[in-house]
Amino acid sequence: MLEPADLIKAYERNTRIVEMHADGLSHSDSLAQTQFNINCMNWTVGHIVWYRDELLDFLGEPDRTIPAERAARYAQESEPIVADGPDVIPFSELVGYARQSQDRLAAVLGAMSPDDFAAERAQGDRTRKVASVVHFNYFHDTYHAGQTEILRQVAGKGDSLI
Repeated sequence: MLEPADLIKAYERNTRIVEMHADGLSHSDSLAQTQFNINCMNWTVGHIVWYRDELLDFLGEPDRTIPAERAARYAQESEPIVADGPDVIPFSELVGYARQSQDRLAAVLGAMSPDDFAAERAQGDRTRKVASVVHFNYFHDTYHAGQTEILRQVAGKGDSLI
């Protein structure tokens, strides 16, 4: 079974992947659109942080990494970002928020005992094991971290980083 320490390392790896793929991209680059029905790099990185904030809230840390008044743009099922606008967070800020969310997750997960990790908590109208929620969130995080490789190419970078 995965332990909190394993997930701290796994989330850190995802954060480094996001940072590598974001390196050298401008805000304008982060808004580059694909011909497919996926969102741009800006939304993807913001959504990773938004989802991590949801996990942190579930784990008892309700303060958001992205200020609440700015976070809705990146929420689950939010509208795609197709152009810059007042509700679109500058890309460099989002990458910084990704690092901050990693640091916050590492602190919370690092403070958890095996009993905390195995406990059940209410999530919406269901009760779920903390470990299961953290693991599913990690899957979701990895899915979107992987998209950043493709989105870097959409932004015009012809490199291979991994």
